[in-house]
Amino acid sequence: MVAITAQTLADEIRRQKALSQSIAADQTAVSTGIRLTKASQDPLAWVQVSDLARQQAQQAAWTTNVGYAQGRAAKADSNLEEMNSLFSRAQELMIQASTASLDVSGRAAITTELENIRIVVSELVNETDFQGTPVFDDGQATAIPVSRGINLQVVATRQQISEGIDVSGTAMSLDAILAAAITTVSTSGNPDAALNGIRKGLDHIINEQAAQGVRGDRLETAKDRLVDIDLTLSERRSALESTDLTETLANVQAKLTTLEAAQAVFAKINQQTLFDLIR
Repeated sequence: MVAITAQTLADEIRRQKALSQSIAADQTAVSTGIRLTKASQDPLAWVQVSDLARQQAQQAAWTTNVGYAQGRAAKADSNLEEMNSLFSRAQELMIQASTASLDVSGRAAITTELENIRIVVSELVNETDFQGTPVFDDGQATAIPVSRGINLQVVATRQQISEGIDVSGTAMSLDAILAAAITTVSTSGNPDAALNGIRKGLDHIINEQAAQGVRGDRLETAKDRLVDIDLTLSERRSALESTDLTETLANVQAKLTTLEAAQAVFAKINQQTLFDLIR
């Protein structure tokens, strides 16, 4: 005799329900491309994926820092390039001022242009962005974290850019150098010393440009490293949580076949009478 009880029927219903849920989960995994949606599916893989997610979040923060740092570095480089052009022009003006035939109006024109150069150079050295962040740090350079244990200086300080320039044994600032040039031209003085100061200032700016270029290269290297690490983390995470379409589709088909067969048997049993079962 076949023993059919309420418990047996309940167990079969639960089994078919679980099979249906498993099929639905597999279908979702196929449509989303993600097989791992809860810890119970694969506890070990879930822990690894969670750890990788934390690492990726940290990578994202460092990448944001690098982007911010590169923006500041690019602005500093732009300001230095403009300062280079201004001091190159000041050098040309001082050479013109050394011409003996230069008249009063000519000297006045050169003085006016040098004064404008002085104003613009000062603005470039002390410029801030719309948030009030200086282009060049004041007093102490800010180091920005771009990876675990790695903090990079992004720009030079205002003092490094504009002060401590050796002009014939005297430490001068860019502003003082330009002021001396203006005084020399306006008073018809000997331009040689002022021209030497302008050249020293230009050399100093060129050296600062080179130093800023090194900072930019370091940031680019940090960015490339973050990209490589992020790709590695993404590949590892994908291997753990992404759906194997071939395997999953095969599983869905097998489960559907099993479910259809179980439902057919279950329906047939439910249609039988007690007399059919004991016959």
